[in-house]
Amino acid sequence: MKIDIHTHILPREIPDFAERFGYGDFIRLEHHKPCCARMLKGDVFFREIRDNCWDPAARLAECDEHGVTVQALSTVPVMFSYWAKPQDTDDVARFLNDDIAEAAATNPARFIALGTLPMNDADRAMRELDRCVNELGMPGVQIGTNVNGTNLGDPSLFPIFEHAARIGAAIFVHPWDMLGADRMKDYWATWLVGMPAETTLAITSLIFGGVLERLPTLRIAFAHGGGSLPGTIGRIAHGFDVRPDLVAVDNPTPPRDYLGRFYVDSLVHDERALRLLIDLVGIEKIALGTDYPFPLGELEPGKLIESMDFAAAERERLLAGTALEFLGLDAARFAEGNA
Repeated sequence: MKIDIHTHILPREIPDFAERFGYGDFIRLEHHKPCCARMLKGDVFFREIRDNCWDPAARLAECDEHGVTVQALSTVPVMFSYWAKPQDTDDVARFLNDDIAEAAATNPARFIALGTLPMNDADRAMRELDRCVNELGMPGVQIGTNVNGTNLGDPSLFPIFEHAARIGAAIFVHPWDMLGADRMKDYWATWLVGMPAETTLAITSLIFGGVLERLPTLRIAFAHGGGSLPGTIGRIAHGFDVRPDLVAVDNPTPPRDYLGRFYVDSLVHDERALRLLIDLVGIEKIALGTDYPFPLGELEPGKLIESMDFAAAERERLLAGTALEFLGLDAARFAEGNA
């Protein structure tokens, strides 16, 4: 089996939220030729996408081509819309979650739905999390690495994580709204440098803020192999040791103690990077993730893992076992549709 925990999907048709709410550069689609569309942020071009970004049949054809058994479907992070008024972010989230659930329902043996939340309002986020899990049958949600500049370890967001742990919902954290973006306008640096740094900030905020300490049962995963964390954990740990007055103010537990207590995806594009990640967090905490269908992802899902000298059990864990554990699912759920 190959279970990809990191894929993105959009509705084929997105309402004109700017017109509905009377403000804002919400994402809309312009279907300008067959099987292609332009994503527009307000009136500004954001990205060109193909039908594999909205059509389950197109996705399945490519899954079959690359031997992907199951995809976890989550929205494109630019759709989070945390910057909007909370009631409007809630409206967008409900629309997206209904659409993702509908897409997953076209083939429950091949698709898993991960919802999105109005993270700019904790009460609304918890209500929508309940709806995702209890009404839409989702095993969890995807959230961004910050909420309008508020880091994930902030006490205002703790109730959301606490509720997720309480009801057993998985959380997949994806970088968005990257820090320092105004200095990274050239060379695709926001994606190449900003995203890894943003993810590392999210992880360290959850560690130093005590969220992972207070919620040991929380199932949480981070995109892109945990960002820059593997390369900077030494510096982070050393800083904790030499300046506890600045670093250990909210949590006295050393940061290395949390390695192996959260999940990451395998999207690192480099054999040495993956081996380092395995050394740090363990194979049992790494799940296949590709960022499908975008070009910065792994274009042949699982190719890096399959190219390396793993024992059969290790390879199976990386390709599917960790994903099943993170999502809280049983392989038997997918057996019949993938026989």
